Amino acid sequence: MVTAWERPSPHVAELIRQGCELLLGAPEGLFDQVDDATLAGADPGILADPALVEAIRRTNRANLLHWARANLEDPGARVAPNLVPGTVAIARDLVRRGLDWSSLDAYRTGQNVAWRAWMGLAFSLTHDPDELSELLDVTARSIFTFVDETIAGLGEHLQRERDRLRRGTHAERLEVVTLVLEGAPISQERASSRLGYALDGPHTAAVVFSDAATPDPGLLERAAEVLARTAGARRPFTVTGSAASLWVWLPGEAGPDREALARELPALPEARIALGPTLPGMAGFRRSHLDALAVQRLLHRTSPDVRLATFDDVQVVALATQDEERAREFVERTLGALASGPAELRDTLRTYLREEHNASATAKVLFTHRNTVLNRLARAEELLPAPLAGRALPVALALEVVRWVGAR
Repeated sequence: MVTAWERPSPHVAELIRQGCELLLGAPEGLFDQVDDATLAGADPGILADPALVEAIRRTNRANLLHWARANLEDPGARVAPNLVPGTVAIARDLVRRGLDWSSLDAYRTGQNVAWRAWMGLAFSLTHDPDELSELLDVTARSIFTFVDETIAGLGEHLQRERDRLRRGTHAERLEVVTLVLEGAPISQERASSRLGYALDGPHTAAVVFSDAATPDPGLLERAAEVLARTAGARRPFTVTGSAASLWVWLPGEAGPDREALARELPALPEARIALGPTLPGMAGFRRSHLDALAVQRLLHRTSPDVRLATFDDVQVVALATQDEERAREFVERTLGALASGPAELRDTLRTYLREEHNASATAKVLFTHRNTVLNRLARAEELLPAPLAGRALPVALALEVVRWVGAR
């Protein structure tokens, strides 16, 4: 039963409106605080999937903006739970990843951070003790009720999704794949039988994902079919990683033809593909997938224009950035001002080093004139803290790190 909802006095309602205007005027700092708190204690299965992490970040923003905009329009009124498709998709993804109700506790953590920030705003709006008491009482009830009802609604969706998956094959497929990926004591024969996919041969794993707020599941499936076609496989073996990602395995020794795959990408708008190496057996099934996830994490950090990458492309960077803070320190020491200088200078120098210091070959790769390359190289070397001679290897590595992870 819905109890009566007491409304604030007109003056406190105006204070709430003013607070929401301030909140909506500069929300990024609060977003970052809520994200950090929400993800700090998240399940490792969530943190391993950048698409799922990004979906949680979007949900945090959606919830904060939903509450603030509702109170800007009607201060102190009851705020309806935020159960839009993007938010509900999170509950679906948690179930598909084998996670449970405890994963929704992160919303409470985010709520506490948001409440502390709102209290700071409240104390800046009035120094009258009676007004402050009413303001905090009304907004505390509003925020906590909003979060309670949103979590309850998500819980209902979570339970319905769990019931639906129990009636289907995805739950069993994900369960067995998870056992294989975690190195659990399940035999290759039994795992192959339960999956309907032979684990004794060579495999190439891939993660097909999208950065879109509401990705098209059909697009991810089509991308998986294209992967299979370019690898000469009859069909891909797939598991839904999240609403925005699809885990794919392709049988066969060759793996996808990269040039053919690149030609197909324009027909798959918003799809991005991270490819692992081709490796044999159940251990290869696991290792290739983990490597594909490492590629996905780096793809997620770089420009959306980079839509396809293989483990060979990023292997050195993946190793170098396991301690990201130390990697950034290395970049700053090695590149100096070039680390944050014009991107075209870094790209030209990186290509020049890849082409074994051949300016003509660099110009061909970059579709530009040789003199342009030489001019850019001279400008790039002016930004380096020390001459390039004798430092080609560390400079090349630092440039790769910046390309995939970005400057500080």
